[in-house]
Amino acid sequence: MKAGNAENKVKVRNRRFALPKRLRWALILVVVVAAVGTGAFALMRRASGRLGGSNPETATFTVRRDNLPITVTENGDIKAINTKDIKSKVEGKTTIISIVDEGTIITPNDVNSGKVLVELDSSDIEQKLTQQEVQFLSSEASFTDANESLDIQKKQNESDIKKGLMEVRFKLMDLQKYLGAVVAEKLASGKTNPGYEPNEIPSLIKDTQLGGEALQKIRELEVDIDLKDKELKEADSKLTWTQKLYDKEYVSRTDLEADRLSQRRNEIALEKAKTAKDLFIEYEFPKEAEKRLSDYDEAKRELDRTQARARSKLAQAQARLKSTEATYLLHKRQLEKLKEQLEACTIKAPAPGQVVYGSSEEPWFRQDRQIEEGAEIWERQKIISIPDPSEMKVEIKVHETWIDKVKVDQKVNITVAAFPDKTFTGRVLKKAPLAAQQWFLSQDLKVYETDVSIDGTHDFLKTGMSAKVTVLIDELQDVLIVPIQAVITVEGKKLCYCLTGRGSEKREVETGLFNDDFVEVKSGLAEGEKVLLNPPRPGQVEESGKQA
Repeated sequence: MKAGNAENKVKVRNRRFALPKRLRWALILVVVVAAVGTGAFALMRRASGRLGGSNPETATFTVRRDNLPITVTENGDIKAINTKDIKSKVEGKTTIISIVDEGTIITPNDVNSGKVLVELDSSDIEQKLTQQEVQFLSSEASFTDANESLDIQKKQNESDIKKGLMEVRFKLMDLQKYLGAVVAEKLASGKTNPGYEPNEIPSLIKDTQLGGEALQKIRELEVDIDLKDKELKEADSKLTWTQKLYDKEYVSRTDLEADRLSQRRNEIALEKAKTAKDLFIEYEFPKEAEKRLSDYDEAKRELDRTQARARSKLAQAQARLKSTEATYLLHKRQLEKLKEQLEACTIKAPAPGQVVYGSSEEPWFRQDRQIEEGAEIWERQKIISIPDPSEMKVEIKVHETWIDKVKVDQKVNITVAAFPDKTFTGRVLKKAPLAAQQWFLSQDLKVYETDVSIDGTHDFLKTGMSAKVTVLIDELQDVLIVPIQAVITVEGKKLCYCLTGRGSEKREVETGLFNDDFVEVKSGLAEGEKVLLNPPRPGQVEESGKQA
């Protein structure tokens, strides 16, 4: 019973001190980095002892002249230079129906045959596509109808305007027919004689250039008056002779009365003919002239109205066409987009290579964005990467103290953890212009992401392998060198401890460039002197003369 209680207490205590998953990963990474750094430091010290001919018993190094290659060594991961990223193009959120296994090799034949890598759920898109096709067909019919209506309206406008122009021309011809071409032109254009009476139309009867039906009518009336006048004169003459004959009793009274009646009839006919002329001049002529002028003016106004109506109807037809065209194009674009969305649900092999899931490249979010069948993904989320193994690179992070010395095209040496016996060459491809903070280590630690290439094609190199990159910055010729652990900094001064016959002697030195193993000594030491590889640190007690 007590053992059970103790076990439960241990479990409770373990749960109490359990750390969040991401923090546990960060702490594990810190421990790994520290372990790697400690091991590297130990190896460096052993290498320094071998290179410098140090005495194992006294842990010293003999200062010597040598060439000093200045290098920067950083760890990184291998990735392909050219990687084909496959992202979801389906709007919003969708579900993976099927996906090829991670690590599947895509061959050129798979690319040519259109091998399907991923299938996404397309049920909603297919339903929307059916509805959109109906709307598209309706808008297409409306657009076609509006287009035909516009053509019909253009032809109708042409006919109406042509008819209006013809009516204007005919009414002008009627005016010219009645008044003559010259007077009709004067009246129609308003260029009448300034000497006319205020009422210009009646005065046209006196115009010497008057012609047409009006002139003909006047002539007919005048001829009729002349005839009636002559007939009256003949009747007067006959009545006079009949009266004389009656007075002499040569004719009867009946003959006299008959001639007197004929003479009176001719008088009335002459008056009637004169009245007819006066009525024509006073009323009929101006009335008919004004009527025909009004008909001509009205025909012109109707032509203006016809042209205005034509413009209005044409504008309405054009506006309807534009509206239906905009609706048609909108539905067409939506239909094409849905077709593209439906096509995007089936992702085929775009290039040869090896399939890598997008979640495998994002370890910190792998639990939240796991790529697998049934998983939900968002638009533009990476599903698969297909790296090109023919050209590989290593992504490293260079500390800010070295980034200015790292240049594009500098040569590098590369070792891969999986193949420690092989050394690869390459060059610096690019470096980031801005620093990337390593939040899980220190807010003050700033590094710059840098890419270096790997020369040649190596099928055995895989994306994600760990590699160490050594960048050759410079190479100093014939300079004094000591191991970097032989130099310490005390109160801002660089110090070394030289081994003499009297013991260890503190020596201030001036240092120059350095690499992971050695540092250049510009002054303070001479060639052949021995320096301690493990000098006393500040706070340690020095016992002069007791050190070997």
